[in-house]
Amino acid sequence: MQIVLVGYMGSGKSAVGRVLAEATGLDFTDLDNYIESREALSIPQIFEQRGELYFRKREHELLKEFLEQHQTGILALGGGTPCYAGNMDLLLGQTPHVFYLQLGVGQLVKRLEPEQQGRPLIAHLDKEELPEFIGKHLFERNPFYDKAHHVIRIQEQSAEEVVQQILTILSAKTKQAED
Repeated sequence: MQIVLVGYMGSGKSAVGRVLAEATGLDFTDLDNYIESREALSIPQIFEQRGELYFRKREHELLKEFLEQHQTGILALGGGTPCYAGNMDLLLGQTPHVFYLQLGVGQLVKRLEPEQQGRPLIAHLDKEELPEFIGKHLFERNPFYDKAHHVIRIQEQSAEEVVQQILTILSAKTKQAED
């Protein structure tokens, strides 16, 4: 089984992915970590040294490569990955288990403020600019995120609680397929 987690940066994809991997026994991969290992550079360094266009092109190539080589497992994508190069359609054609972890702007601001400097897309922003930036980005990206097979609306749930929601959905789909 291949499970893909999408959502805006700070939505908890990696945290949920690790807990989900533990619960299912499947391997977990964070696409950003996969890219960093293949490029021998951090994501901020890739953006700085080679630019966003290079990054998006390489991200698409490595996503395709990863999906071809790993038929099972849990994959957490970077926040922008579904929005470029037909990546979301690629994912939807690959697995029926694409989950969008959806948070509101306020929740995302609260999560992202403490780690802002480590995030290339928001590192340059003043604290006051963050809510508007995130809101605008979500408006642009939601049409891609909303294509996911399943939307998990996150309020204050822990990663473990989100994983329980995902497992309930997967169990229902398995039961439905058996009937």
